[in-house]
Amino acid sequence: MDVLYHMRTATTAQIREGLTDPPSGNAVRTLLQILEVKGHVKRKKLRGREYVFSPTVQRTRAGMRALEHVLETFYEGSIEKALTAHLSKKKELLSAEDFERLQQLIATARDNETETTNEAK
Repeated sequence: MDVLYHMRTATTAQIREGLTDPPSGNAVRTLLQILEVKGHVKRKKLRGREYVFSPTVQRTRAGMRALEHVLETFYEGSIEKALTAHLSKKKELLSAEDFERLQQLIATARDNETETTNEAK
């Protein structure tokens, strides 16, 4: 999907060219068929038996769905557990800018939660 999001539309051959260690053409076609059945991509006939594929869901929306799935599968739905696991890795320390940005995001989330709670009362 990363290649397809980057290219926006692509044939099977173009998708294979965009992969660092591409599987066979049949494997790519099979995966595209599965993605089409699941509603993640659509295809349009180009010529002969060739099709051009494109994503049906915006990258950010697909990313949110994937993140929600990872959180549910590995972290019991807890973003705190996921962040703790990620931040506990010794080799990947946050930069001062990353730390500041996370603090801002947490503060904004708290403010939004407070507003929502107050509106409900």
